[in-house]
Order: sequence, then structure tokens, then C-alpha cells
Amino acid sequence: MNSDKVKTFIQQNFQTLGSEEAMFDELAMEVFAIQRQQNSLYRDYLQLTGLDAINPSNASEIPCLPVQLFKNNAIQTGSWTPRDRFLSSGTTGMEQSCHQVRDPAWYDWISRHIFEYFYGDVTQFCFLALLPGYLERKGSSLITMMNQFIQFSKKHGSGFFLRDTENLIKQLKICIEKEIPTFLFGVSFALWELAEAFPMNLEAVKVMETGGMKGRRREITRKELHGILKEQWQIESVQSEYGMTELFSQGYSKAGGLFSPGPTMRVFPRDMTDPFALTSLGRTAALNVVDLANIDTISFIATEDLGKCHPKGSFEVLGRLDNSDIRGCNLLLG
Repeated sequence: MNSDKVKTFIQQNFQTLGSEEAMFDELAMEVFAIQRQQNSLYRDYLQLTGLDAINPSNASEIPCLPVQLFKNNAIQTGSWTPRDRFLSSGTTGMEQSCHQVRDPAWYDWISRHIFEYFYGDVTQFCFLALLPGYLERKGSSLITMMNQFIQFSKKHGSGFFLRDTENLIKQLKICIEKEIPTFLFGVSFALWELAEAFPMNLEAVKVMETGGMKGRRREITRKELHGILKEQWQIESVQSEYGMTELFSQGYSKAGGLFSPGPTMRVFPRDMTDPFALTSLGRTAALNVVDLANIDTISFIATEDLGKCHPKGSFEVLGRLDNSDIRGCNLLLG
């Protein structure tokens, strides 16, 4: 199987991949075989860590590449010319992660189908996007995803609202009055600011936070943020989206910050003191992500996210590892 056949298989079996672990594991083995042969950086990593002869039996046992390597390497499986690239956010002088994109249409397909896997037909929602810090820079995968949702939406009023708070509030009221299914999709600090300035009843709206204060507000836990939003907007729950520059797949939480991964994605708990060992469910751990949609780059990523994994594939994100927590993950950074 080659990368194009992997994409076709995913498209044909998308729903089933979400529930059939045996199918997911089998496809993960196929992708692993492709990437350790055709991805030079991953091949070197396996050799330098002594894992080149490994024979994993399931997705969780496949070695994961440290996510930091996206900062100074053009990661590719096979040989191709990038048609786009996704860049991580960062302050001036901070090194950004760069995810080479072979086929922008593939990212559009994956992100749209994962959203629809959890919420239904994207055309039936009005999307109101409040994403400062993302909209103001180039190369954001989140903006790319939201832009296609807005374009696919058949509901008048969908759009980005950067500094146009007056029209955002007006559009929210129109959607509520006309009973239009609506998502208010926002970065954490912007939703917090909006909720403080405009307390109202948004029980008919799905409020979706993407995480991140981006240095604009003091850092608080997801639980604290959700508490503020629920109180100010009289809503029972806050939705959450989990995504990264380095991933094509997303996870979603419909309440309480407990995420479910999209069908092409699985999350496993990594021991914080040993980058090559997994730990048990329910314990605070670093997170490894298997993203089969990353067939053109690398599908096996050791993230810097701190969280907990739970039965049936669900997971929490509790924060980020600091440098003192990442022991052994810097093997190749020199």
C-alpha cells in the first residue's frame, strides 16, 4: 500500500476507523511501514534510538517522533513539492513549527469529515469565528479549517469577526431569534473577553473554545474558563476543539474538556520520565498522538501536551510539559 492508497482507504472506511480498533491498528502498521522506509528523518530517528528493528503489534507501540523536530526540519514521507505550509503561532524570535502540506484538499476533507463525524452536516450551521492571534498571521491550520466551514455553510451571516464585536453580537442575536443552528468558535482569551463585556443568554448557541491565552490574559485552567463562560452566557456546557499545527486530525469535546479523537486519530499516555515508555490510563502523562491523516509527513508524534487518557479512547489536555519534564525527547535536537 502506498500513501495514495492509504488516503483512499481512509475515505472509504472513515466511519469504521472510529470504532474498529483492529482496522485502525492494521492501517497504522501499513503507515508505519511506509514512513520508516520513505521518511528519512523518521528512519534516522529510529536508527539513532535503536528502534529501527522494532516490530510493533498495535498503534500504541509504534515509536513517536518528538514534535519539536517540526521546528527545524521539513518533514516529508516520499518526495514531493509542498503546495502550502502550516505555521505554529509564536512570539517574535520564537522558532515556529512548520508542517509541509502536500495536498491542501486532503486537509480540507479530513477536517470537515471529522467535524461532521461529531456534529453533522457542516452546511447546516452558521459559523461565527472569533480568532484573533490566528487571523492576524499567515499559515494557521485553524483558520484554514474555519474558512472552509464558513464557505460550505449555507447559513447567511457565517464569517470571521476580528475586531467587529458589534456585528458579532448582532449576528448572534439574529441566529438565536431565527433559531439557526450556530457555532461561536473562538480562541480562549477572546471568548473570555467577550463574555465579560457581553453577558447574555446563549443557551441556543454551541460555544466552541480552541484553547490558548496567547499571552493576552493570565493562564487559567479549562475548567475555570468554562465556568466563566457558562455563568456569563447561561449555557450548560462549553465545546472544545483539540488540534495542532503538526496534525491534520482533530479531537472534540462536547462538555467538560473530555475529548474524543476523530476516526483517523488515537491518543496514548507517555511516561514523562521515559519518552519510549507508555504509562497507564488515568494517570497524568505526556501525550503521544497517532494521526493516520498525516500520511504525507509523519503519523506518529510525541507531543509536549500534558494530559490523561481514559477508556474508549477519550483524553484530557491539562497543559504543556516544560523543559524540565522532557527527559530524553531531545535526543536528536542537537
